Amino acid sequence: MAFSSIFNPSLSLSLSLLVSLFFFNFLLLASSVELVLPIDNNGAHTHTIHQSNQSECALFMGSWVHDDSYPIYQASSCPLIDAEFNCQMYGRPDSDYLKYRWKPANCELPRFNGLEFLTKMRGKKVMFVGDSLGRNQWESLICRRILKLEDISKNARAWMTADVLSFNTGHWWTHKGSLQGWDLVESGGSVSKDMDRLAALYMGLKTWAQWVDSNVDTTTTRIFFQSVSPTHYNTSEWSAGAISTGKTCYGETTPMSGSGYPGVYPDQMKVIDTVIREMQNPAYILDITTLSAMRKDAHPSIYSGDLSPGQRANPDHSADCSHWCLPGLPDTWNQLFYTALFF
Repeated sequence: MAFSSIFNPSLSLSLSLLVSLFFFNFLLLASSVELVLPIDNNGAHTHTIHQSNQSECALFMGSWVHDDSYPIYQASSCPLIDAEFNCQMYGRPDSDYLKYRWKPANCELPRFNGLEFLTKMRGKKVMFVGDSLGRNQWESLICRRILKLEDISKNARAWMTADVLSFNTGHWWTHKGSLQGWDLVESGGSVSKDMDRLAALYMGLKTWAQWVDSNVDTTTTRIFFQSVSPTHYNTSEWSAGAISTGKTCYGETTPMSGSGYPGVYPDQMKVIDTVIREMQNPAYILDITTLSAMRKDAHPSIYSGDLSPGQRANPDHSADCSHWCLPGLPDTWNQLFYTALFF
């Protein structure tokens, strides 16, 4: 079920570290700070990217580069990682997927500095509201198994005290059958069994956007919206023309090369883009969709918790190609979040 998570750096440093492990899904390690420096055509760094001129750095366009200094932590040192994301513990035989760093096209990302993050955010609250991809279920739209598209007031009360709000949604709007997160849809005073899912997403997001514009002072509260996290269940998306017997991400060990992804851009993301452009004070879109789509190698696949031998022998039905291994790709999402907050 959905939930929202609060991170409060005003706690003691040791407790803050433990809490942040859960909400950021990776171990906060103090590390050397590297400034975000754009690179000119001769390869020379030019100047630091600050919040006022981040547009000079295309944070979300670039490529994945092999880096032996990664991962920045080991799963064995982070006891709060959920079993279904702990791919090494559950027998994933390869490890190269851990050694990729996101390289924007015209700048360098700062390395995440956990101590600096806690210091700068001390006394503030960071709240994540969304779905299971970041353990950030979007609680506002799922209440007693009825999806209320025009009312988020009950859950939104919890958001009022946050200094940073990070939202995401996407996958739950497509689920059907036993995976569907509701039984009925309520809109315009009437209840129906179902409706066009993209229309429902638009209506739900408009309710969210109007709440943000009416209730959040964006001069004191930072609003983020993380774009749709892609899945890799259709091998034809990344192996066009190639003959493949698999139907999932099982067996994928390397990311896509280059800086683009041949698959289809999620329709849900087009809706999200539209709604955010219509806001009075648009949320900052943490655009992880394309860079994540290139990481077909980074899912738990059949190394997702304690699967039975029969399940592991049938990856077409049991492989998890929605969530991500930890350590892994979500660490980069948080590196980008960190960059957007402080640089």
